[in-house]
Amino acid sequence: MSAMTVPTLMQNYQRKSYVTQLHKVYNELQQAALQYQTERNAVNLKEAGIRNDDSLDLFVKSKFKIVNDCGEKSTPCLAPNSEYKKLSGNEAVGSSQTHFVALQSGVSLGYSCRVAATNGNDNAVAVFDVDINGAKGPNIAGRDFFVLVLYNNGMIDDVGNSAPLTKDERENLFNTICNSTGKDWYGCFGKILNDNWEMNY
Repeated sequence: MSAMTVPTLMQNYQRKSYVTQLHKVYNELQQAALQYQTERNAVNLKEAGIRNDDSLDLFVKSKFKIVNDCGEKSTPCLAPNSEYKKLSGNEAVGSSQTHFVALQSGVSLGYSCRVAATNGNDNAVAVFDVDINGAKGPNIAGRDFFVLVLYNNGMIDDVGNSAPLTKDERENLFNTICNSTGKDWYGCFGKILNDNWEMNY
């Protein structure tokens, strides 16, 4: 009986560990955005000056402790694109962000304003690919790798038209994108938000 329980306990522990680290990144990014906006007496992030990839880069570098600036190349800050998988085991599409950094905390970020704009969303300021343990495995979207969107109002949520997304919007993204065989890897973060910071999948 205990032999069957140990793997389950280990999986639960690992999931909690992933979520704890993700929550920490979320809080740090949320606080940084609010601080950046407040310092500039702005009513939103675009008014605070985050309007393009260069200004987003300045924001990240002024608010986070960076140990490796990988520039426009994702490696070695992130694992090679071919190593990222979905929950289904299928290959995930490669990161299309414009800048990559590794943080002192062990987290790696890929980020871009351009990607947010490409989706035709005026409310999104930036899209972040977040690998909570850097290039280390398992490199699975929804486990140690997530897509977070920073919106103009300073909120962070999953991919959508505005933040906060509804619970139904997040569930739909999880079912049709994150937990699917397609290559896109967003839609996992919203599920964790819906489930009160639990990884129940």
